[in-house]
Amino acid sequence: MKYLLLIYGAPPAEPPTPEAIEAEMNTYWDYEKAVAEAGVKLGSEALQGTETATTVEVRADGERVVTDGPFAETREILGGYYLLDVPDLDAALDWAARCPGSHNGNRIEVRPIQEFEAP
Repeated sequence: MKYLLLIYGAPPAEPPTPEAIEAEMNTYWDYEKAVAEAGVKLGSEALQGTETATTVEVRADGERVVTDGPFAETREILGGYYLLDVPDLDAALDWAARCPGSHNGNRIEVRPIQEFEAP
């Protein structure tokens, strides 16, 4: 089954030091290597900051409304994702717990991918 691991965390109160960025990135590189070597990684990306986001809504009358920023105001931001192909939810949860994004007060939302067959 395919699962999407959505990485949520609070934006930093102040910009991290270059050393802190390097240390965090090293934990992610280790995780990247682990999911790749296990053969479960289908994809992963980090997202740019919410200040780069644009939200599109098409209203019932067909009007397209474009606004800057994410759809919802929240204390947590979506920072990136991993798309994994694992046997079941338990395996997805194990990988989510190993992800650096689940540590230090951050969270991973684990969602199964809905697959459709084309008609």
